[in-house]
Order: sequence, then structure tokens, then C-alpha cells
Amino acid sequence: MDKPQEECGVLGIYSQEPLDIPGLLHLGLLALQHRGQEAAGMAVSDGKGFLVEKDLGLVNQVFTEERLSRLRLPEARLGLAHTRYSTTGSNLRFNAQPLTARTAHGVLAIAHNGNFTNAKPLRDRLLREGATFQSTSDTEVMLLLLARLGHLSLPEAAAEAMKALEGGYSILLMDRRTVVALRDPHGVRPLAIGRLPKGYAFASEPPALELMGARYIRDVRPGEVVWVEEGELKSLQALPPSPAPCAFEWIYFARPDSLLDGLEAYEARVRMGMELFREAPAEADMVVPVPDSGIGAAVGYARSSGLPLEYGLYKNPYAGRTFIQPTQALRDLKTRLKLSPTSAVRGKRVVLIDDSIVRGTTSRHIVAMLREAGAREVHFRVSSPPIRFPCYYGIDTAARKELIAAEKSLEEIRAYIGADTLAFLSEEGVRRAIGGPVCLACFNGRYPAGVPVEGEKLALEIL
Repeated sequence: MDKPQEECGVLGIYSQEPLDIPGLLHLGLLALQHRGQEAAGMAVSDGKGFLVEKDLGLVNQVFTEERLSRLRLPEARLGLAHTRYSTTGSNLRFNAQPLTARTAHGVLAIAHNGNFTNAKPLRDRLLREGATFQSTSDTEVMLLLLARLGHLSLPEAAAEAMKALEGGYSILLMDRRTVVALRDPHGVRPLAIGRLPKGYAFASEPPALELMGARYIRDVRPGEVVWVEEGELKSLQALPPSPAPCAFEWIYFARPDSLLDGLEAYEARVRMGMELFREAPAEADMVVPVPDSGIGAAVGYARSSGLPLEYGLYKNPYAGRTFIQPTQALRDLKTRLKLSPTSAVRGKRVVLIDDSIVRGTTSRHIVAMLREAGAREVHFRVSSPPIRFPCYYGIDTAARKELIAAEKSLEEIRAYIGADTLAFLSEEGVRRAIGGPVCLACFNGRYPAGVPVEGEKLALEIL
């Protein structure tokens, strides 16, 4: 679908008693599959051995029962896991995470969600100093920084490395003794902490904690380093906090049942729909969400407008991801495979609700399909502002030249997608709906965590 692409999901477990760490991490990864479908990996340790399995593919494609059995150490107490969507570095096996290295800390594993905006100059400096890199992921830059801080404990090394890093990120580290969690000072990417009966777990979103048998207790704070030492949770405020979490977590990315920094994703989406009706009411007969991303906002719009919420678009649950097709005709047909209109729209004036428009191609096809199905009018309402700028913090929003709102006016977008009317939610509406400080850089170009000198996704593949 024509959406900002996924980020990544990270998981970690520390237990004082042996557990089926691979089995728990597998469940957690399934809960985070929506955050990345390109690769998946795990690292597991019993305090002595250190096993890693990772590959390209969906979680269940990578982690067959045979592969999980290779990770099952009888006395396993620690584990790390990752599901990837590539935002820096190609979708190649050597970029799959967790990344590992032998350092003064022993074998060290890292799982990373987000991007370092200064990865290129840091990597260039490390190369000049004699470092070697095994991947083209910006994650390895931090791994090499940590390797050079072997005189410090792992939490102290993480805090020191954070001083050199810029961007939006949440990271989990693991050696044979502990798991360390950290988050950039703006808290751009989410990271939650859960309590196990005899240990702790970490995850990009709380539903993954629940599946691993952990009780959510709080989020890692912006700029904080958290680790487990002799069974106790320890904390160090490595950098002064300046909260600006990504608004798109609430708009689209996070599961609707997630709680992020104390704010519920589903309720925020419902409020976005209510704000959208307040700002852009439409004379219509029904509200139709684009499934699944527009459902929460459509509920709010219908609730405020008094219009019925109708099942006007069917989403095929077996269609899979919309991969790039070799011709435009095949791409158009793949959209029809994923979505098709129902008879509910025949002869009706429809308010169509979606969370975002990136290139506009899918929106155009959906409007055309509704008209073919007999809709009299289609009033398109979007529960976020126009995306005019790329994201540099772990979301693949496409290059600016591909963003329709960066190139066209509101009226030009409306004409292109073929809607009778078109309106986007304002930045103020997003802020009111979420109810806390957020990063809106992809809407207004104001980047709280810096901008890379070379923002190209494959910049680290060029020496």
C-alpha cells in the first residue's frame, strides 16, 4: 500500500531463572511483525554460550521449529530479537539483526530501531582510524563505538556512545551477563519495559511484552539507559531529555492496542477522527474507513458527525504485502487484490477516511473503485497533515520528490485522486488528539534530532 513504510521492532529478555527464551522471543516478534517484514533474528545466551540465528523473511519463515531448536540452551536466561524494515542499508542478509561482534565486553549483540543522522561522518572517521565494517547498516557504527569503550561497563559505554550519536533511535544491547536498553534524548522511537516473574523484558510496543508473559511497567525515558544488574532494574540518565516522540506511531505505525509514553494509540486515532470532523465536516450519508489504517479515525469521525460507520471496503486478508510489480497495470491490479468495495456504497455520498497520503496512487485507485461501485460522491478525509518532508528517524517515507504533497497543492491532489473534496487534519489537530509533545518533521520539516548530510538510504554502501 501507498504508506510510509515500517520501521523495526526490538525485543529483549533478562531472567534470573532458565526460560524458553527463543519461544518467548518468537511470540514477541509475531506481535511486532507489523514493524518490519524484511528480516528477523535472535541472539540467546545462558551466560556461557552465545547463539545467533537470523535471515531474510517474515518471522515464521525465518524461525521454523528446527531453527528455534538450535537456539534452545537448557539454562538460557538472556535474549535479544529484531524484526527489520531497512531504512539504512539494503535488505541483505548481512544487514539482518541482531548484529554481533567480539569486543572487550565479550560477545556483544545489538538490535536497533531508528536511524543515526550522523552515521556517515562517524563511519568515515572510524574507517580512517582502522575500523572494519561487516554490514552497511548504521547500527554497526554504534557497535564499533562500543567496542572502543571496553574499559567501561556496558551501560557506561552505552551512555558514552550516546554522546556521539545523533538521530532518533531505541536500542537493545546484550552481552553474556545483561541486557541494556536505551533511547535517544527526544524519545523518537518507542521502547517499553515489562516485569517478568523473575526478570525483565523490553519491547518496542507493550502488546509484545504481554505475549512474552511480562507486565508492562513503564517506558524507557528519553535519553535514559536502563539495564538489569543482579536481578534489579538500574537506570542512568545519559542525556538531558527533550521529548519529541514520532507522531506517526499514534497515527499509523503502532498497534491500536499499544500504549506509548502513557498515551493509548487507539484512543488517539479516535480523537484524530473527531478533530478531523471538527475541522472538515462533509455533507454525506456514511463514513467508510480504508482498512485497517483508517478505522480508528473513522470511528471518531462517525461518532462526532452522527453518520453511520459502514463496511464499504473489503480487505483481502490473504493478499500479503504489495511488493513492487514490473508494470503499472500489475501494480493497479495488486491494489484491487488487497481492497475491493462492497455494495454499502452504492448510491451513497461517502466520507472516505485514511490516515495518510504519500504518493497518492493507492488513494486514486480506491476513489475510482468506489465510484465504479456506484458511490455518488467521495469526500476524502485524512487524519494527518500532508506529508511534505522525508523522515530520517527510522521511517521510509520516500524521497521528497515522490511525496505528492511536496509537489502539488491541495486542489491538485484532490484532482489527482479524483475525490469530490479533500481535507487533511492540521498539525494542531494532531497535537490535540495525541495530547503530548510529538515530532511532526515529516509534515513541517522541523527535525528535532538533526538531519543527515547524506540522507540517502544506501549512503553507507558508498565508500
